[in-house]
Amino acid sequence: MANPIVAAIAFDGISPFHLSVPCLVFGDDRTALGLPRFDFRVCAIENGPIRTDAGLTITVPHGLSALDDADIVIVPSWRNLEDPPPAALTEALRRAHRRGALIVGLCLGTFAIAATGLLSGRRATTHWAYTEQLQALYPDIIVDADVLYVDDGDVVTSAGVAAGLDCCLHVVRARYGAEAALRLARQIVLSPHRQGGQAQFIERPLAKSENTDRFAQALDTVVRTLGDAHSLDSVAGAAGLTRRTFTRRFQKSIGTSFGDWLTEQRVQLAQRLLESTSQSMDAVAFQAGFGSATSLRQHFAARLRTSPAQYRREFSKNVQNERIAHFSPRQSG
Repeated sequence: MANPIVAAIAFDGISPFHLSVPCLVFGDDRTALGLPRFDFRVCAIENGPIRTDAGLTITVPHGLSALDDADIVIVPSWRNLEDPPPAALTEALRRAHRRGALIVGLCLGTFAIAATGLLSGRRATTHWAYTEQLQALYPDIIVDADVLYVDDGDVVTSAGVAAGLDCCLHVVRARYGAEAALRLARQIVLSPHRQGGQAQFIERPLAKSENTDRFAQALDTVVRTLGDAHSLDSVAGAAGLTRRTFTRRFQKSIGTSFGDWLTEQRVQLAQRLLESTSQSMDAVAFQAGFGSATSLRQHFAARLRTSPAQYRREFSKNVQNERIAHFSPRQSG
Protein backbone atom coordinates (compact mmCIF):
# COMPACT_ATOMS: atom_id res chain seq x y z
CA MET A 1 0.00 0.00 0.00
CA ALA A 2 1.32 3.44 -0.92
CA ASN A 3 2.09 6.03 1.73
CA PRO A 4 -0.88 8.30 2.55
CA ILE A 5 -0.60 11.57 0.64
CA VAL A 6 -1.11 14.90 2.41
CA ALA A 7 -1.17 18.04 0.26
CA ALA A 8 -0.98 21.60 1.65
CA ILE A 9 -1.88 24.60 -0.50
CA ALA A 10 0.58 27.50 -0.80
CA PHE A 11 -0.06 30.83 -2.50
CA ASP A 12 1.55 34.22 -3.00
CA GLY A 13 1.33 36.18 0.25
CA ILE A 14 0.84 33.19 2.58
CA SER A 15 1.98 33.41 6.19
CA PRO A 16 5.01 31.17 6.85
CA PHE A 17 3.53 30.24 10.23
CA HIS A 18 0.26 29.01 8.77
CA LEU A 19 2.09 27.01 6.11
CA SER A 20 4.38 25.52 8.75
CA VAL A 21 1.48 24.00 10.72
CA PRO A 22 0.74 21.07 8.36
CA CYS A 23 4.47 20.81 7.60
CA LEU A 24 5.20 20.26 11.31
CA VAL A 25 2.51 17.61 11.79
CA PHE A 26 2.74 15.71 8.50
CA GLY A 27 6.08 16.68 6.95
CA ASP A 28 8.50 14.74 9.16
CA ASP A 29 9.04 11.00 9.46
CA ARG A 30 6.81 9.94 12.38
CA THR A 31 6.95 6.16 11.92
CA ALA A 32 8.64 5.77 15.31
CA LEU A 33 5.51 7.27 16.87
CA GLY A 34 3.20 4.71 15.30
CA LEU A 35 2.24 6.83 12.30
CA PRO A 36 2.72 5.99 8.63
CA ARG A 37 5.34 7.79 6.60
CA PHE A 38 3.29 10.49 4.90
CA ASP A 39 3.92 11.54 1.32
CA PHE A 40 3.71 15.25 2.19
CA ARG A 41 3.43 17.79 -0.62
CA VAL A 42 3.28 21.57 -0.67
CA CYS A 43 1.34 22.58 -3.77
CA ALA A 44 1.42 26.08 -5.24
CA ILE A 45 -1.44 27.82 -6.99
CA GLU A 46 0.87 30.10 -8.97
CA ASN A 47 3.90 29.15 -11.03
CA GLY A 48 7.33 30.25 -9.87
CA PRO A 49 8.62 31.25 -6.42
CA ILE A 50 6.08 32.09 -3.72
CA ARG A 51 6.46 35.31 -1.73
CA THR A 52 5.32 35.12 1.87
CA ASP A 53 3.87 37.96 3.92
CA ALA A 54 7.03 37.86 6.07
CA GLY A 55 9.27 38.86 3.16
CA LEU A 56 10.57 35.35 2.51
CA THR A 57 10.53 33.73 -0.91
CA ILE A 58 10.08 29.96 -1.16
CA THR A 59 10.19 27.48 -4.00
CA VAL A 60 7.25 25.06 -4.04
CA PRO A 61 7.89 21.74 -5.80
CA HIS A 62 4.30 20.85 -6.77
CA GLY A 63 1.38 22.39 -8.59
CA LEU A 64 -2.35 21.79 -8.09
CA SER A 65 -2.19 18.59 -10.13
CA ALA A 66 -0.51 16.97 -7.10
CA LEU A 67 -3.89 17.15 -5.33
CA ASP A 68 -5.38 14.62 -7.71
CA ASP A 69 -4.32 11.59 -5.67
CA ALA A 70 -4.10 13.19 -2.21
CA ASP A 71 -5.81 11.55 0.76
CA ILE A 72 -5.86 14.78 2.81
CA VAL A 73 -5.89 18.29 1.35
CA ILE A 74 -5.15 21.22 3.67
CA VAL A 75 -5.72 24.92 2.97
CA PRO A 76 -3.63 26.55 5.74
CA SER A 77 -4.97 30.08 5.29
CA TRP A 78 -6.32 32.40 2.61
CA ARG A 79 -6.03 35.90 1.18
CA ASN A 80 -8.44 38.46 -0.30
CA LEU A 81 -11.43 37.15 1.62
CA GLU A 82 -13.94 39.10 -0.43
CA ASP A 83 -12.65 37.67 -3.71
CA PRO A 84 -13.34 34.08 -4.78
CA PRO A 85 -10.32 31.77 -5.10
CA PRO A 86 -8.97 31.03 -8.58
CA ALA A 87 -11.17 28.64 -10.51
CA ALA A 88 -8.29 26.16 -10.75
CA LEU A 89 -8.08 25.85 -6.94
CA THR A 90 -11.85 25.65 -6.51
CA GLU A 91 -12.15 22.85 -9.04
CA ALA A 92 -9.12 21.00 -7.63
CA LEU A 93 -10.69 21.02 -4.16
CA ARG A 94 -14.04 19.83 -5.51
CA ARG A 95 -12.36 17.01 -7.45
CA ALA A 96 -10.43 15.91 -4.38
CA HIS A 97 -13.61 15.90 -2.30
CA ARG A 98 -15.53 13.89 -4.89
CA ARG A 99 -12.70 11.39 -4.91
CA GLY A 100 -13.03 10.93 -1.15
CA ALA A 101 -10.16 13.07 0.14
CA LEU A 102 -10.49 14.76 3.52
CA ILE A 103 -10.61 18.54 3.03
CA VAL A 104 -9.18 20.66 5.87
CA GLY A 105 -9.40 24.45 6.18
CA LEU A 106 -7.18 26.03 8.85
CA CYS A 107 -7.96 29.55 10.05
CA LEU A 108 -8.89 31.68 7.01
CA GLY A 109 -8.52 28.65 4.77
CA THR A 110 -12.18 28.07 5.62
CA PHE A 111 -13.03 30.92 3.23
CA ALA A 112 -11.39 29.15 0.29
CA ILE A 113 -13.28 25.95 1.06
CA ALA A 114 -16.54 27.86 1.54
CA ALA A 115 -16.17 29.25 -1.98
CA THR A 116 -16.32 25.71 -3.39
CA GLY A 117 -19.79 25.14 -1.92
CA LEU A 118 -18.55 22.18 0.14
CA LEU A 119 -19.62 23.85 3.39
CA SER A 120 -23.16 24.66 2.29
CA GLY A 121 -25.59 23.68 5.06
CA ARG A 122 -22.74 22.54 7.31
CA ARG A 123 -21.16 23.76 10.54
CA ALA A 124 -17.79 25.44 10.19
CA THR A 125 -15.50 27.84 12.00
CA THR A 126 -12.62 30.22 11.35
CA HIS A 127 -10.60 32.82 13.24
CA TRP A 128 -12.96 34.56 15.69
CA ALA A 129 -12.25 38.00 14.18
CA TYR A 130 -13.59 36.85 10.78
CA THR A 131 -16.58 34.70 11.70
CA GLU A 132 -19.07 37.48 11.00
CA GLN A 133 -17.50 38.09 7.61
CA LEU A 134 -17.64 34.38 6.81
CA GLN A 135 -21.32 34.30 7.75
CA ALA A 136 -22.08 37.41 5.67
CA LEU A 137 -20.32 36.05 2.59
CA TYR A 138 -21.74 32.53 2.92
CA PRO A 139 -25.09 32.73 4.75
CA ASP A 140 -25.85 29.07 4.03
CA ILE A 141 -23.02 27.98 6.37
CA ILE A 142 -23.71 27.40 10.08
CA VAL A 143 -20.79 29.41 11.46
CA ASP A 144 -19.73 28.51 15.01
CA ALA A 145 -17.58 31.33 16.37
CA ASP A 146 -16.92 29.76 19.76
CA VAL A 147 -15.00 26.58 18.96
CA LEU A 148 -11.45 25.55 18.07
CA TYR A 149 -12.37 23.27 15.19
CA VAL A 150 -15.36 21.56 13.58
CA ASP A 151 -15.17 18.01 12.22
CA ASP A 152 -18.02 17.42 9.79
CA GLY A 153 -16.81 14.09 8.53
CA ASP A 154 -15.21 14.73 5.15
CA VAL A 155 -14.54 18.45 5.77
CA VAL A 156 -12.79 19.86 8.84
CA THR A 157 -12.33 23.58 9.64
CA SER A 158 -10.46 25.30 12.44
CA ALA A 159 -10.09 28.63 14.21
CA GLY A 160 -6.92 30.70 13.97
CA VAL A 161 -3.24 30.27 14.71
CA ALA A 162 -2.63 27.56 17.37
CA ALA A 163 -6.05 26.00 16.75
CA GLY A 164 -4.67 24.84 13.39
CA LEU A 165 -2.24 22.61 15.28
CA ASP A 166 -5.09 21.29 17.43
CA CYS A 167 -7.07 20.56 14.27
CA CYS A 168 -4.22 18.69 12.56
CA LEU A 169 -3.61 16.70 15.73
CA HIS A 170 -7.33 15.85 15.76
CA VAL A 171 -7.04 14.56 12.18
CA VAL A 172 -4.14 12.34 13.27
CA ARG A 173 -6.14 11.11 16.25
CA ALA A 174 -9.24 10.36 14.20
CA ARG A 175 -7.33 8.41 11.53
CA TYR A 176 -4.44 6.83 13.41
CA GLY A 177 -5.53 6.60 17.04
CA ALA A 178 -5.24 8.42 20.35
CA GLU A 179 -1.90 6.88 21.35
CA ALA A 180 -0.14 7.95 18.15
CA ALA A 181 -1.61 11.45 18.50
CA LEU A 182 -0.46 11.61 22.13
CA ARG A 183 3.10 10.66 21.18
CA LEU A 184 3.10 13.22 18.38
CA ALA A 185 1.82 15.94 20.72
CA ARG A 186 4.60 15.18 23.18
CA GLN A 187 7.24 15.35 20.46
CA ILE A 188 6.11 18.73 19.17
CA VAL A 189 5.41 19.97 22.73
CA LEU A 190 1.69 20.52 22.21
CA SER A 191 -1.24 19.94 24.54
CA PRO A 192 -2.30 16.35 23.82
CA HIS A 193 -5.92 17.20 23.16
CA ARG A 194 -7.91 20.39 23.15
CA GLN A 195 -11.49 19.57 22.26
CA GLY A 196 -12.96 21.02 19.09
CA GLY A 197 -15.81 22.45 21.16
CA GLN A 198 -13.46 24.28 23.49
CA ALA A 199 -13.75 28.06 23.45
CA GLN A 200 -11.43 30.12 21.25
CA PHE A 201 -10.96 32.60 24.11
CA ILE A 202 -9.14 31.05 27.07
CA GLU A 203 -8.07 33.31 29.91
CA ARG A 204 -4.91 32.05 31.62
CA PRO A 205 -3.94 33.04 35.17
CA LEU A 206 -1.38 35.85 35.06
CA ALA A 207 0.48 34.87 38.22
CA LYS A 208 0.80 31.84 40.43
CA SER A 209 -0.77 31.78 43.84
CA GLU A 210 -1.41 29.17 46.50
CA ASN A 211 -4.94 28.68 45.16
CA THR A 212 -3.92 28.34 41.50
CA ASP A 213 -1.28 25.77 42.49
CA ARG A 214 -3.92 23.78 44.41
CA PHE A 215 -6.25 24.16 41.43
CA ALA A 216 -3.70 22.57 39.08
CA GLN A 217 -2.86 19.88 41.62
CA ALA A 218 -6.54 19.01 42.00
CA LEU A 219 -6.90 18.53 38.24
CA ASP A 220 -3.72 16.46 38.07
CA THR A 221 -5.14 14.21 40.78
CA VAL A 222 -8.35 13.74 38.78
CA VAL A 223 -6.40 12.76 35.66
CA ARG A 224 -4.38 10.22 37.65
CA THR A 225 -7.50 8.67 39.21
CA LEU A 226 -10.13 8.77 36.49
CA GLY A 227 -11.59 5.46 37.64
CA ASP A 228 -12.65 7.08 40.92
CA ALA A 229 -15.77 9.17 41.47
CA HIS A 230 -15.06 12.90 41.04
CA SER A 231 -17.81 15.39 41.80
CA LEU A 232 -17.61 19.10 41.17
CA ASP A 233 -17.85 19.75 44.90
CA SER A 234 -15.10 17.30 45.84
CA VAL A 235 -12.64 18.63 43.26
CA ALA A 236 -13.47 22.24 44.16
CA GLY A 237 -12.81 21.38 47.81
CA ALA A 238 -9.46 19.80 46.90
CA ALA A 239 -8.59 23.02 45.07
CA GLY A 240 -9.49 25.06 48.17
CA LEU A 241 -12.26 26.89 46.33
CA THR A 242 -16.00 27.22 46.60
CA ARG A 243 -18.07 25.47 43.95
CA ARG A 244 -18.92 28.81 42.31
CA THR A 245 -15.34 30.12 42.28
CA PHE A 246 -13.97 26.81 41.00
CA THR A 247 -16.54 26.72 38.19
CA ARG A 248 -15.71 30.26 37.13
CA ARG A 249 -11.94 29.65 37.26
CA PHE A 250 -12.25 26.34 35.41
CA GLN A 251 -14.21 27.93 32.59
CA LYS A 252 -11.66 30.75 32.27
CA SER A 253 -8.56 28.59 32.43
CA ILE A 254 -9.69 25.47 30.55
CA GLY A 255 -12.40 26.90 28.30
CA THR A 256 -15.13 24.36 28.98
CA SER A 257 -17.17 22.96 31.89
CA PHE A 258 -15.69 20.62 34.47
CA GLY A 259 -18.17 17.87 33.57
CA ASP A 260 -17.37 18.04 29.88
CA TRP A 261 -13.62 18.08 30.55
CA LEU A 262 -13.89 15.08 32.89
CA THR A 263 -15.85 13.08 30.32
CA GLU A 264 -13.28 13.93 27.65
CA GLN A 265 -10.40 12.79 29.87
CA ARG A 266 -12.20 9.50 30.48
CA VAL A 267 -12.91 8.98 26.79
CA GLN A 268 -9.23 9.55 26.00
CA LEU A 269 -8.16 7.03 28.63
CA ALA A 270 -10.65 4.50 27.25
CA GLN A 271 -9.25 5.08 23.75
CA ARG A 272 -5.71 4.34 24.94
CA LEU A 273 -6.84 1.21 26.80
CA LEU A 274 -8.73 -0.08 23.78
CA GLU A 275 -5.68 0.54 21.59
CA SER A 276 -3.05 -0.98 23.86
CA THR A 277 -4.77 -3.72 25.92
CA SER A 278 -7.08 -6.68 25.46
CA GLN A 279 -9.16 -5.84 28.54
CA SER A 280 -12.90 -6.49 28.34
CA MET A 281 -15.27 -3.61 27.66
CA ASP A 282 -16.49 -3.75 31.25
CA ALA A 283 -12.90 -3.54 32.55
CA VAL A 284 -12.09 -0.60 30.25
CA ALA A 285 -15.28 1.18 31.29
CA PHE A 286 -14.51 0.65 34.98
CA GLN A 287 -10.88 1.77 34.71
CA ALA A 288 -11.85 4.88 32.73
CA GLY A 289 -14.55 5.84 35.23
CA PHE A 290 -17.66 5.14 33.17
CA GLY A 291 -18.90 2.36 35.43
CA SER A 292 -20.43 0.18 32.75
CA ALA A 293 -19.88 -0.88 29.15
CA THR A 294 -23.27 0.64 28.31
CA SER A 295 -22.16 4.06 29.52
CA LEU A 296 -18.88 3.68 27.65
CA ARG A 297 -20.74 2.92 24.41
CA GLN A 298 -23.01 5.92 24.89
CA HIS A 299 -20.10 8.33 25.34
CA PHE A 300 -18.18 6.89 22.38
CA ALA A 301 -21.26 7.26 20.18
CA ALA A 302 -21.78 10.85 21.31
CA ARG A 303 -18.17 12.02 21.04
CA LEU A 304 -16.48 9.78 18.50
CA ARG A 305 -19.47 8.61 16.45
CA THR A 306 -18.35 5.01 16.76
CA SER A 307 -18.55 2.13 19.22
CA PRO A 308 -15.73 0.98 21.54
CA ALA A 309 -15.62 -2.37 19.73
CA GLN A 310 -15.31 -0.70 16.33
CA TYR A 311 -12.68 1.69 17.70
CA ARG A 312 -10.61 -1.26 18.97
CA ARG A 313 -10.89 -3.01 15.60
CA GLU A 314 -9.69 0.15 13.91
CA PHE A 315 -6.94 1.29 16.26
CA SER A 316 -5.68 -1.66 18.30
CA LYS A 317 -1.91 -2.02 18.54
CA ASN A 318 -1.90 -5.03 16.22
CA VAL A 319 -3.87 -3.17 13.56
CA GLN A 320 -1.56 -0.16 13.84
CA ASN A 321 1.52 -2.36 13.47
CA GLU A 322 0.03 -3.89 10.32
CA ARG A 323 -0.68 -0.42 8.95
CA ILE A 324 2.84 0.79 9.57
CA ALA A 325 4.20 -2.30 7.84
CA HIS A 326 1.98 -1.58 4.84
CA PHE A 327 2.95 2.09 4.83
CA SER A 328 6.71 1.43 5.10
CA PRO A 329 8.63 2.76 2.09
CA ARG A 330 9.07 0.18 -0.63
CA GLN A 331 12.47 -1.45 -0.71
CA SER A 332 14.37 -1.17 -3.98
CA GLY A 333 15.74 -4.24 -5.73
